[in-house]
Amino acid sequence: MPGGPPSRDALGGSRAVAVWGIGVAVYFVAVIFRTSLGVAGLDAVERFHVGASALSTFSILQLLVYAGMQIPVGLLVDRLGTKKVLALGALLFTAGQLGFAFSPTYGTALASRALLGCGDAMTFISVLRLGTRWFPARRGPLIAQLASLVGMAGNLISTLVLARLLNSVGWTGAFAGSALAGAVVLVLVLLFLKDHPEGSEPEPFPHQGAAYVRRQIAAAWREPGTRLGMWVHFTTQFPAMVFLLLWGLPYLVEAQGLSRATAGELLTLVVLSHMVIGLVYGQILARHHAARLPLTLGTVAATAVAWAAPLVHPGDHAPMWLLVAMCVVLGACGPASMIGFDFARPANPPERQGTAAGITNIGGFTASMTTLFAIGVLLDATGDNYRIAFSAVFVLQALGVSQILRLGRRAARRERERLVASRVETVHVPA
Repeated sequence: MPGGPPSRDALGGSRAVAVWGIGVAVYFVAVIFRTSLGVAGLDAVERFHVGASALSTFSILQLLVYAGMQIPVGLLVDRLGTKKVLALGALLFTAGQLGFAFSPTYGTALASRALLGCGDAMTFISVLRLGTRWFPARRGPLIAQLASLVGMAGNLISTLVLARLLNSVGWTGAFAGSALAGAVVLVLVLLFLKDHPEGSEPEPFPHQGAAYVRRQIAAAWREPGTRLGMWVHFTTQFPAMVFLLLWGLPYLVEAQGLSRATAGELLTLVVLSHMVIGLVYGQILARHHAARLPLTLGTVAATAVAWAAPLVHPGDHAPMWLLVAMCVVLGACGPASMIGFDFARPANPPERQGTAAGITNIGGFTASMTTLFAIGVLLDATGDNYRIAFSAVFVLQALGVSQILRLGRRAARRERERLVASRVETVHVPA
């Protein structure tokens, strides 16, 4: 019956893995495109003749569009389903990557990155929703971490493959060639992806007017778990995002005196660390629900220490072991940010999952956008003093931790109330 639970065999079986794998493939390609500028920042400076602030505008605009699209995308996923939203996303981010390849001016390149950000914004929430429809709820944290892990594999492709393509075939060949991957996943979505298993069709979506949209957003926002999830995502994700998306390579080359090859290897280390830590965090959270907040705060503390160590180290350059340690710790930022969805998910009913995920996902990308801009402005203002510019990270971490501590107990109390209520309802259901 519509809205009823799917059969036991449908949840988590081989068909579920195959369908979910198509969705994750779209996210994988989106991350390749999103992070492609991270290895092409110095090339972009030469191609478009811009400074640090203008360079950061590429990523800021991309993230601004991404963050601004999260709630609309969440509503679209709840309204239209995963397949239509993922197909539209793949179409848009492929067009953006292709446009970036052939952009002759800074302005057209900006427009292309904005289009890419719009398509990228439609991927991760859709993949999360796909996971909730095709896998049991108890596997939610692990499935989300696996999706994030595959996304980081896309980042790995950027740092290893795209960087080599830039050196061998140049700007246009590298970006245009990579756009072919977007066309491939678009075809896979259109031909093979299904929103849900047979027999688990959702309830018909009510008439979507402005009043309903406002109620949907307001109801998700009223839940302390949704707001806590947003602030967890805000506080944990952005240091690694800023490092990988734009400023890591210039920092390692210009401030630490490394070659571009060595700097690329350190960026790769962040990605590999993310993949390993993501598996560990997923297993821990699947078994120990109470570990969410300690893991979050521990990751924030470790990130702050690792980020500060090279900045305060005496001398012009930090030792390699310290930079390696920093990159390993930054790998925990992405897995920790996924904990935000583990707070938002149980706080909202199925018909609000997309909206709640959209609100949560705004957090980290808003923090990343703010920090990218702040670092660019501070670098221009201080004559490329990375020690001052990179200190902007600590301001946003402090803000985020204060909000996590404020909302943590409230969200836990509300979650307990919902659990008790669901048990009472189960006891009183007539046989």
